[in-house]
Amino acid sequence: MPRHQDSLQNNFLIAMPQMHDPNFAGSLTYLCEHNEHGAMGIVVNRPTGLDLEEVLSQLDIPCQNGHHQVYAGGPVQIERGFILHTGTPDWESSMPVSSALSLTTSKDILEAIAAGKGPDKYLLALGYAGWGEGQLERELKENAWLTCSADLQVLFDIPDESKFKAAVSILGIGTDQLNGQIGHA
Repeated sequence: MPRHQDSLQNNFLIAMPQMHDPNFAGSLTYLCEHNEHGAMGIVVNRPTGLDLEEVLSQLDIPCQNGHHQVYAGGPVQIERGFILHTGTPDWESSMPVSSALSLTTSKDILEAIAAGKGPDKYLLALGYAGWGEGQLERELKENAWLTCSADLQVLFDIPDESKFKAAVSILGIGTDQLNGQIGHA
């Protein structure tokens, strides 16, 4: 179980090539929470094909600027929206993730985004990735994941198809160097 200083919160999980679970193969996941009880993250490189305007219309929220991709954030609670965004947690149901990022699940942030008054940068995901107590640590020992520090540019500014490669490059390697033998000491 991770001690507080061992938390991987505000880090990326990079799926290794031997990850065959279709929910995570080729995925880049941002860890929003990691403690002795488990971990929670958002997959940030899996566009659903939906855009924000479609989601907001289902919630009867009029939208002027809804051409933002919606992501498949993970296999847990796929009917629920999670907004990873820059700025402080000033919304009804928000939690700070880092000094620069918050995670919000309340409708008021969607109304603000629809009105052009939301956070500067955001990512809307349906569902999240979750790990029970000790599960992520076991998967890390089994070399299912690599970890690296999260980067705001990778999260919000890089095209979806390039996010995985960009995160791997943070480690100073290329995706062609990933294999089942790489792991954590």
